[in-house]
Amino acid sequence: MKQAAEDDGWALSDGAISLSAAFEGTEAIAQARDHAGMFLRVLRAEHGVSVPERATNIVQLVVSELVTNTRKYAPGPSLLTLEAREGAVSVTVWDTEPRLPVVRGADPVRVGQHGLEIVRAVCRSLEVHPEPVGKRITATIDLA
Repeated sequence: MKQAAEDDGWALSDGAISLSAAFEGTEAIAQARDHAGMFLRVLRAEHGVSVPERATNIVQLVVSELVTNTRKYAPGPSLLTLEAREGAVSVTVWDTEPRLPVVRGADPVRVGQHGLEIVRAVCRSLEVHPEPVGKRITATIDLA
């Protein structure tokens, strides 16, 4: 593995490959999805990690849902970190809103507010952590 420049957001440590980026504004959702796609392409091309198309679609969906929530419910910037380790990709989104989200149960007649329900259904795990400023949500997706 080659070490990427830290100011590009890339980091290699303890066998993990990660990339972080800050987002703000309405274009953040599309930028974050693009960022995730680029991260997965680099995993394949430069690190030889097998990333099936289904896993790519799920990672981008999770990024979309989590970043959409930051744009809807949290003022200010958000931080996206993607980390590949041991056959999985973790998607972590930090935002400034201190209130923790509630994952609602399935309700086929409810219009909207299914994002975290979807994320929980497609991921190995979903964790929500309060932070001194805001919160951090981490979803882990298996690559296989």
